[in-house]
Amino acid sequence: MKKMKWLIPVFLILILMSAPLYAGDLQDAKDAVHRQDYKTAYKLLLPLAEQGDVQAQNNLGVMYDQGLGVVKNYQEAVKWYRLAAEQGDAIAQSSLGIMYYLGQGIQQDYQKAVKWYQHSAEQGKAQAQYNLGWMYFQGLGIVKNYQEAVKWYRLAAEQGDAIAQSSLGGMYDEGMGVPQDYQEAVKWYRLAAEKGLHVGQHNLGMMYYMGDGIDQNYKEALKWLDLAAQQGDAQAQFNLGLMHDQGLGVAQNYQEAAKQYRLAAEQGVPQAQFNLGLMYYSGQGIPQHYSSAHMWLSIAGSNGYKDAATKRTSLEKKMSPSQIVKAQEMARSWKPKKSKSIVEEFKEKVWLK
Repeated sequence: MKKMKWLIPVFLILILMSAPLYAGDLQDAKDAVHRQDYKTAYKLLLPLAEQGDVQAQNNLGVMYDQGLGVVKNYQEAVKWYRLAAEQGDAIAQSSLGIMYYLGQGIQQDYQKAVKWYQHSAEQGKAQAQYNLGWMYFQGLGIVKNYQEAVKWYRLAAEQGDAIAQSSLGGMYDEGMGVPQDYQEAVKWYRLAAEKGLHVGQHNLGMMYYMGDGIDQNYKEALKWLDLAAQQGDAQAQFNLGLMHDQGLGVAQNYQEAAKQYRLAAEQGVPQAQFNLGLMYYSGQGIPQHYSSAHMWLSIAGSNGYKDAATKRTSLEKKMSPSQIVKAQEMARSWKPKKSKSIVEEFKEKVWLK
């Protein structure tokens, strides 16, 4: 089992509100939001934003960003975020940086994303600190620097930001920007995992699986992987399937293994696609079906899994030409399920406070 524990494919978090709203129309707007009466909130916020109120400007940016009470319009979101950001609002600065990073409503520009993250991060906003750390980690819009990445991850992690905690754990896990320290990695992974972050749960589960920085414990590994898998974490689903397949920390259960492999395979994990193909090939844990086996082996191969082509060639010797044609058609028509990004998850959870 490969570690593949800690990198977060989609890392950016869009925070949707800055300071608590105050009395008057802003408070009325807040109340309207809590009633999910976004049209009323918009009517209350617009004149205030036009008068230069920074909170109203930031919140209008959010409403256009998410299509709440208005038609979604990234250009308008950028406009209002910028007005608030230029007044020094740290949340709007972070949000504007995200829009530059994603190229939403504005031409993608990593250097400008870094600029706005920096402004926000220096004001102590944890999400901007994490995002700035990621830019240093990837070398996007700025020279790659793992030490700087660690610095900003740590600042965010110490404020309790779960994604930063998991990422800081990853730096200790791999020895990037800091001396390798598995125990320190476990510490940060656990903090993220206990907050319910699926990436942190997966990472902690893998530390238990490998016995890195902590006593090897398959049951604990299974526990944390299962929690992450239930949230749709594809890599956790694959690793959970592997544990059921091999009977590690749990009674061997090929049916459950096939179930978890399928969940991961449908999200595009190549090794899960390969393993699911093998299970269809052998009829282990799932009814034998050569066309389905061929399909999944083809998909795994197209996603770079090297052993898939050899297995598929072996399988074709047992298949009729019509079965092969059917399998090829199935593979061509297959599309991975779109999983929610970290951004989308937090956009759904966070609003006016």
